[in-house]
Amino acid sequence: MSPVVKVYGWAVSPFVARSLLCLEEAGVEYELVPMSREAGDHRKPDFLGRNPFGQVPVLEDGDLTLFESRAIARHVLRKHKPELLGSGSPESAAMVDVWLEVEAHQHHPAAAAIFVHCIVAPLLGGAPDQAVVNENVAKLRKVLEVYEARLSASRYLAGNDISLADLSHFPIMRYFMQTEYASLVEELPHVNAWWEGLKARPAARKVAEFMPPDLGLGKKAEQL
Repeated sequence: MSPVVKVYGWAVSPFVARSLLCLEEAGVEYELVPMSREAGDHRKPDFLGRNPFGQVPVLEDGDLTLFESRAIARHVLRKHKPELLGSGSPESAAMVDVWLEVEAHQHHPAAAAIFVHCIVAPLLGGAPDQAVVNENVAKLRKVLEVYEARLSASRYLAGNDISLADLSHFPIMRYFMQTEYASLVEELPHVNAWWEGLKARPAARKVAEFMPPDLGLGKKAEQL
């Protein structure tokens, strides 16, 4: 019998990886439906019927179709592993929500900009815009200093139990830590220990197998 849950996208995408990570953490069987960005699969009518914005990932769970990776992550965990959403109390859930917002609006934009300029641009034959890199390194350093203070007081961002607030960082961090700016994490003892714990989780190790440091762009650019 085919898995009920299908994920459409290319696994090297940190957004697709976020969805896969949550499915792996929850122990949900799924099928990753291969797609090609180069071939424009995400702009074809059948895919636009699933996500009119033409972005990956898309998740199909029975009759339910979802897009936006953080919404997919919440759905998967709400259904299969709600403790990762802080389901024990409204207060716990609220703290998970707070740090998920921090991840989305404070951490991800800066880390992603550094990743794009330092890894993606050279792989595509370009050069990083150092002014943009420097600006985002400064932003990320300030964010990580807040994380260091938080993680010195609690084991994880939302409290003493791991949650989606932590896991959601893994995909972009996987790539960011391949850049020359990985020291921003390594020089902060609590942040570094938190990161080492995240990447050692079995689900993260499994998803990382689909996320080569060169994003599969060594020979072709279709995967990003």
